[in-house]
Amino acid sequence: MLGNLTIMVSAIPVYVIVLISIIPSIAIGLASGILIYRKIMQKRKLDAESEYLRILEEASAEAKDIRKDAMIEMKEEQLRLRNEFEKESKEKRIEIQKHESRIHQKEDSINKKESILDRKLEQADRTRRDLESREQRVKSRENEADKHQEIMRAELERVAELTSEQAKELIVKEMQSEARRDAANLIKEIEREAREEGDKKAQNIVALAIQRCAVDQSSETTTAVIALPNDDMKGRIIGREGRNIKALESTLGVDIIIDDTPDIITLSGFDPVRREVAKLTIEKMLLDGRFQPARIEEIADRIRRDIVISLKEAGDNAVADAGLFGIHSDLIRLLGRLKFRTSYGQNVLKHSIEVSHLAGLLASELGADVKIAKRAGLLHDIGKAVDHEFEGTHVQIGVDIVKKYHENEKVIHAIAAHHGDIEPTSVEAIIVQVADAISGSRPGARRDSIEFYVKRLEKMESLANSFAGVDQSYAIQAGREIRVIVRPEKVSDAEAVLLAKDIAKKLESELEYPGQIKVNVIREMRCVEFAK
Repeated sequence: MLGNLTIMVSAIPVYVIVLISIIPSIAIGLASGILIYRKIMQKRKLDAESEYLRILEEASAEAKDIRKDAMIEMKEEQLRLRNEFEKESKEKRIEIQKHESRIHQKEDSINKKESILDRKLEQADRTRRDLESREQRVKSRENEADKHQEIMRAELERVAELTSEQAKELIVKEMQSEARRDAANLIKEIEREAREEGDKKAQNIVALAIQRCAVDQSSETTTAVIALPNDDMKGRIIGREGRNIKALESTLGVDIIIDDTPDIITLSGFDPVRREVAKLTIEKMLLDGRFQPARIEEIADRIRRDIVISLKEAGDNAVADAGLFGIHSDLIRLLGRLKFRTSYGQNVLKHSIEVSHLAGLLASELGADVKIAKRAGLLHDIGKAVDHEFEGTHVQIGVDIVKKYHENEKVIHAIAAHHGDIEPTSVEAIIVQVADAISGSRPGARRDSIEFYVKRLEKMESLANSFAGVDQSYAIQAGREIRVIVRPEKVSDAEAVLLAKDIAKKLESELEYPGQIKVNVIREMRCVEFAK
């Protein structure tokens, strides 16, 4: 049997035997896996339950915190709203109290006004009653007076045996006598007031008398004479083909007159500063006898610079000569410019100093303010220093200048009134008028002739200078000719011809003048080079 069985077993395939042998192991493994899976799932379940409980506890704690924070915020909001409400309530209470206070004040004011009005009404009523009572008393007294007058008239007629007409005549005579006495008293009072103001009126009367007695004379000059060492110098001044004299006239802006008069030449020009520059330049060149165009310009520029310095010195000397102090430095410089300004042939700076001295002497004799009179006398023609630069009379220009530098009001008024443009209101102003007439001695009919002449010549030059390309222009020959120097790089020869015509037309349309004016346009090309 065993043999058979062994044979049968050996006849079964090997994989079947292997399979049969591992089935129990597989079953055991499956059972073990199932047990392990159940334990794992049970553990996960326990973990999930514990996590759920933890999350639930955390959510509950968080919900408590949120509820607590919400309660805190709600309480804070309630507290804020309560504070705002209390603040607004307090402000409204204060405002209501203010309104109530104002209302009480108004009520008090109204009550006071009512009480005052009541008192005034009572007073007015008492006054009315008093007036009515007085009117009754006055009427009663008038009636009594009428009765008394009738009784007195009858008694007077009975005693004096006069009629009413005779009595009236007697009363009129008495009234006339009383009026004469009153008039005599009034005359005495007027005489007393006249004696009190006598000094002031006497000063005005004496000053006016001196003003009427001032003698008027005049003289004018627009020329300067230069003495020559010999007659041969005239040829050097003229130069070859007139080259030197043309250069002198164009550079210096004056007209040089060379005639048969021995050993002198004459300079003609309306601008005294130009004449002075020209005179000093020519005198400087006469020392060595060398006349050359380039040297003329060099010496003229040097002389102009020297004159600017001398103007300041002239102003300082004028102030010191007049014995004045505290004058602004700009006014002193303007005074110095008057050194080369003439009026009717008289040097304006010397004239101003002379007027200052005369005004001081007159003021001393009349008991006026000597310092004010001298100061106004020195500055009265200050406008002539710049009258060619501004529109208006030299009086108005001078007034504007001294106002700018805050001069005394009396000085300003004296300057404004020294030609009668305004009525003088002070003794010092009249004194300056008199001193100016004595020093200047100008006739009233020709008072403005030289100023008008100078203005016309300056207008001629300004019109010529207004054209493009013009370098310099000079009015010469007493205004009968204007010499215009143009820039050669800007004006050609053909344009110079047209420029002369244009300037002539403009002078005809904008300027009034006697006779005719010659327009002389000069175009000169210079080429300079240096040999080294």
